[in-house]
Amino acid sequence: MTPLSNHPIQNRWPAADPGKLQLYSFPTPNGVKVSIMLEEIGLPYEAHLVTLSDADVKSPEFLALNPNNKIPAIIDPDGPDGAPMPLFESGAILIYLAEKTGKLLPAQGAKRHEVLQWVMFQMGGLGPMLGQFGYFYAFAGKDIEDPRPRDRYIGEAKRLLAVLETQMEGRDWIAGDYSIADIAIVPWLRALDFYDAYEVLGWDNFPQLQSYIERFSKRSAVQKGLNIPPRPAT
Repeated sequence: MTPLSNHPIQNRWPAADPGKLQLYSFPTPNGVKVSIMLEEIGLPYEAHLVTLSDADVKSPEFLALNPNNKIPAIIDPDGPDGAPMPLFESGAILIYLAEKTGKLLPAQGAKRHEVLQWVMFQMGGLGPMLGQFGYFYAFAGKDIEDPRPRDRYIGEAKRLLAVLETQMEGRDWIAGDYSIADIAIVPWLRALDFYDAYEVLGWDNFPQLQSYIERFSKRSAVQKGLNIPPRPAT
């Protein structure tokens, strides 16, 4: 019996091969960060579809892995010192996988910190703000009569896009070489299409970001990872 078999998550999402890294996710901007990363580094894994419904993310089995009831989460059966490593928070998972494999994050020096600063920019700013923008512009919040929440997040989204546009001038990737920072950032930029938000954000003013998304989306690992695990049929 493997240590992974003792985890409650196994009761709902059993592993076919407990020796592989287990991914519990849904193809949202945060979810595909990890599937893209796993495809980029070539680490064998199994993907389990965890929908965003309360029945899944608030189930006792999933809460035993992530008490914050959000995807994605992983269990690496070969964690530090050979012990299983359960982990949630997409940014933390990207850093963990980069350090485990020695890929897509410099091991030391100034470049490492530059990559990490842009990962934190996404985790603390771009992701949360674009998520709120999507809620108030495209989803349930759009029906609120008071325009101030919507206007606030439109303005903040534009500001953050302008920060990235400036950073990307003369660059292919956000921190020099392709890295976990790009894997963190671009899925959230791609969400603007899902929000049907290009016009309201003045997307024509961000030619560097348009090229950035196109460049990122051409990578074979990205093309695979964007639909892992596949969305359920509708």
